[in-house]
Amino acid sequence: MRLRTILAENIKAYRKEMGLSQMKLADLVDTAPNYVAMIEAGKRFPSDVMLEKIATALQREPVELFSMVPIQKQWQTDLLDEISALINAKLQKAQRKASTK
Repeated sequence: MRLRTILAENIKAYRKEMGLSQMKLADLVDTAPNYVAMIEAGKRFPSDVMLEKIATALQREPVELFSMVPIQKQWQTDLLDEISALINAKLQKAQRKASTK
């Protein structure tokens, strides 16, 4: 996985974990929301100064923005959400079948 992609996914994961919008994060680091969006899309790579501002706003150490852990955590969360949705759909289908008998 490319460094830019890891950074982009981590910033997005940490931002969402804190309940921040891209606009709010942009406010906190004194930049434009579209710049944050471009970083999260992997289209821009922030300067060292901006990386420090982002890390501070996300209450992380800058090095944490390059770790694979949040990406794996998000992947696991997404997978569990999908499994839960499938189970709920099957349960609802079974309940509808049972109520028609």
